[in-house]
Amino acid sequence: MAKGRILVADDERTLTVSLRNVLSDAGYTVAVCGSREEFMLQFSSFNPDVIFLDIYLGTANGIQILKQIKSDGWGGPVIMMTAHSDVSLAVQAMKEGAADFMVKPFDLNHLIVVIEKNLEFAHLESRVQFLQEELESERSRSGIIGKSNALRRILDMAEKLAKGETTTVLLEGESGTGKEVIARFIHQKSTRADKPFVAFNCGAIPKDLAESEFFGYERGAFTGATEKMKQGKFELAGGGTILLDEVGELSLDMQVKLLRVLEEKRFYRLGGTREIDVDVRIIAASNRDLSKEAEAGRFREDLFYRLNVAVLKVPPLRERKEDIEALAYAFVQEFSKKFLKPVPHLAPDALQTLERLPWKGNVRELRNAVERIILLNDGPAITAEHLGFLSPAPRSTQHAAKQSDGGFHLQIPASGVRMAEVLKELILKTLDITGGNQVQASKVLGVTRSKLRYKMDQLGIKPEQRTFKSTGA
Repeated sequence: MAKGRILVADDERTLTVSLRNVLSDAGYTVAVCGSREEFMLQFSSFNPDVIFLDIYLGTANGIQILKQIKSDGWGGPVIMMTAHSDVSLAVQAMKEGAADFMVKPFDLNHLIVVIEKNLEFAHLESRVQFLQEELESERSRSGIIGKSNALRRILDMAEKLAKGETTTVLLEGESGTGKEVIARFIHQKSTRADKPFVAFNCGAIPKDLAESEFFGYERGAFTGATEKMKQGKFELAGGGTILLDEVGELSLDMQVKLLRVLEEKRFYRLGGTREIDVDVRIIAASNRDLSKEAEAGRFREDLFYRLNVAVLKVPPLRERKEDIEALAYAFVQEFSKKFLKPVPHLAPDALQTLERLPWKGNVRELRNAVERIILLNDGPAITAEHLGFLSPAPRSTQHAAKQSDGGFHLQIPASGVRMAEVLKELILKTLDITGGNQVQASKVLGVTRSKLRYKMDQLGIKPEQRTFKSTGA
């Protein structure tokens, strides 16, 4: 398995051949080029992890090439090379973003050390950037946009409920209405705001793993529990707030265990012998009517009454159309920034169309629609013509999202699918579309290249093991 991808750019053929042999023997995948034109082609198609770039690449200025790729957003390490021990050139190269500077001829052992150091640093930097983006994403998700009377009533009630430090809140509403955003709002307005907020989707975890996710486990509690100990979501939320999203999806066995925690404020880790006290505020959310679920015997009545202390019903987007304009503009701003595009304005006919649509997927559907529009169009305005794909489609019993215009098509097998598999296939398909170009792929997916590379590493996607062939965008 290749250790990394290295692009060597030097017009001395003897040197490039020698470096390719040495680095290939050391386990790297290597591409070489001898001119600016070759470099730009290789840079686009090869997707290097590290670049060795000569200060003088034929008639081209290596520092100018460095400036160009850095201004285009490439964040990987560039190691400049020169046959001249010129301190001023080295200083200039470092100012322009070079990671290192090496004078020919090289000591090969030192060369390998420099590569390994820069690859390790790039990986750490990628992870830090990824985590920072995740943190910013979590912060931004607490923002609430809208001016409708329905939303104002919800927020007024949520702010009052926030003052009840231990009061359990039940949020009811259709999928995509923003129940998690309301839960975060309650947390931020409460005395627990400086403590953790932990969101847990009860419907996204397999039944046999639910207890260990809720309460953690001790080493040896079950096959695979090789860690010394793992804290569950309730411990991680200690002192703060835990959101039990889609709580109606819990099995009856887990409902019993949850009820005990709500009543006694303590629990055992899976395989544990010591009770653990817990101080958390519970916010539950469901897209089902839990009172009807309880009547039908699918949800425990005693747990329902324990959760049903204070109820907030989050209205669907079609019942608060006054919020559509503000939400649409916010999403236009968000995705224009993400895709590095000028911010277009919403034409009156586009806004009228948006306000007429049923939005069965609520705010989430609107956000996804705006993302698609910004990604595929570069004009100064969004008009009704850009919204044709949003025309209401006939209802189908198939587990598929079908679009006659060749848009996104997702099929979910009856047996289910893991999120990691979906994400891996999405990245691979996008790389096919871009011919393996990770810079373009990151723009299509709306993430930074470092975040894309981090996810590729995490999912085991190795570009050097696959030949990407463009399927057309």
